Amino acid sequence: MEIIPQLIFNSVIAGAVYLLMAAGFNLIFGVARFFNLAHGVMAAIGGYVVFFLAVRLGINVYVSVAAGVSFAGLAGYALDMLVFRPLRRRKASNMVMLVASLGVLSLVQAVIAILFTSQFQVMPVNVGWRTFTLLGGVVTGTQMVIFAFALVVSVVLLWLLNKTMFGRAVNAVSDDEEVARIVGIDTDRVIGRVFFIGSSLAGLAGILVGFDTGIEPSMGMNLLLKGVIASIIGGAGSVYGSICGAFLLGFVENFGIWKIPGEWKDAIAFVLLALFLLFRPGGIIKR
Repeated sequence: MEIIPQLIFNSVIAGAVYLLMAAGFNLIFGVARFFNLAHGVMAAIGGYVVFFLAVRLGINVYVSVAAGVSFAGLAGYALDMLVFRPLRRRKASNMVMLVASLGVLSLVQAVIAILFTSQFQVMPVNVGWRTFTLLGGVVTGTQMVIFAFALVVSVVLLWLLNKTMFGRAVNAVSDDEEVARIVGIDTDRVIGRVFFIGSSLAGLAGILVGFDTGIEPSMGMNLLLKGVIASIIGGAGSVYGSICGAFLLGFVENFGIWKIPGEWKDAIAFVLLALFLLFRPGGIIKR
C-alpha cells in the first residue's frame, strides 16, 4: 500500500463526510442566523434509526436508510417548530438560541444512551464490505458510497438553491428575513424546510459513518465540530464554502498526521480554524 495515494483517499472520504455535515449546518445557519449545536445529534438519530430497523428488526437495509434520513429530517423540522420558531417570535438573541440548541443536543444524546446504552455499536449488515485497490491505496465499498453521496448532494443542493423558486426564497431569507416577510415570503415555512433538509443531510452523514466505523450516542459531537470548522473556513452560510472547507479540512488533517501520531488530528483541525479566524475570518468564499 502506497502512503501518498492512501492519504489522498483518506482525505477525500473525510472531506465527503465533513461536507454532508457542513452543508446542512451552513443551510440552517444561513436562514436561522445562529450556530445550531443540535445539528450534531441529528447524525446520531439517523444512525440509530437504521441500527434499530436493520439490525434489531431485520428490515431491508435500503428501506432503513431511507427511514433514517427521513426521521432525522423530521426531527430537525420538529425541533424548529417546537423550540426555535417560538424563540424567534419572541425575538430571542442568538445566545439564547445557541443555549437552547445545546440543551436539545444534551437531552437527545442522553435519551439515545438510555435506549441503546452508551456502548459502541456496529452495523453487521453486508453493505460495502468489498475493498478496492486503486493506485496503490485501499478504499472500501462503503467509502466509495460516501464519496458518491457527497457528490450527488453537492450537485442537488447547488441546483436547488440556484435554479428553483424555493432556492430563491432561501436566498431571500438568508439576505434579510424581515424584508423577505414583507414581500410575501412565508419565512417560517422556508426555515422549517431548510431545517428538514439540513437535518436530513446530518442524518445521512451519521448513517454512512455508522456503516464505515460504527455508531455511539456521542458521535454527533465530533461530526458537528468538524462540520462547524469546515463551515467557518469555507465561509459560513455558503454551500460553495462548505465544499471547499470540507475537503480542505480533510486534506490538512490527514496529511498533517503523516509524520506524527493520529491523536493530533483534532489539534490540527483547530489550528487550521485559528489561522482562518486570524487571517481570513470570512472564510475561503465570503458570503
